[in-house]
Amino acid sequence: MLLRRLARPLFASWFVTEGLDVVRHPAVHAADARGALTTLRSRLPANVRQGPAGEALGYELSDRQLTSVVQAHGVALAGAGILLAVGKAPRTAALALAVLTAPLIVLNLPFKRVKGEDPVLRRARRDRFVRALAFTGGALIAGVDLEGRPGISWRVQKARSEHAAAKASD
Repeated sequence: MLLRRLARPLFASWFVTEGLDVVRHPAVHAADARGALTTLRSRLPANVRQGPAGEALGYELSDRQLTSVVQAHGVALAGAGILLAVGKAPRTAALALAVLTAPLIVLNLPFKRVKGEDPVLRRARRDRFVRALAFTGGALIAGVDLEGRPGISWRVQKARSEHAAAKASD
């Protein structure tokens, strides 16, 4: 119990600082997002490009729209991190953080080597990729932590079995 009270705020601190950084300095993050979208579009197979996913990815956002999307993502990331840190709906907050971190994984995917690419930048991208993977995994673990209390699925199964037992005894 005490361990969770200490570990959750420590774990959530990365999400909060990352989210606040995105809100404060959206231009850098929007430029990274624009580059990731362009790369993702170019790597889509032709049959996917013509489907609904391709149409959604093919839609060009203006710089202002993309900045707003990036800032909204940062606010959501910081908000879910704060909820996890203070222990309000910790499972939901942790699972939301796992979902919100997925774009960071895609953004920092280590694509194949490009001639003339700066090795320092490549290493930094790889480090951000591994960090996002690690925090997503940690958020998933925190999201399924039941804290010694039964989860929703157990409660539903128990209610069904009690209902069936009551029905059988009638």
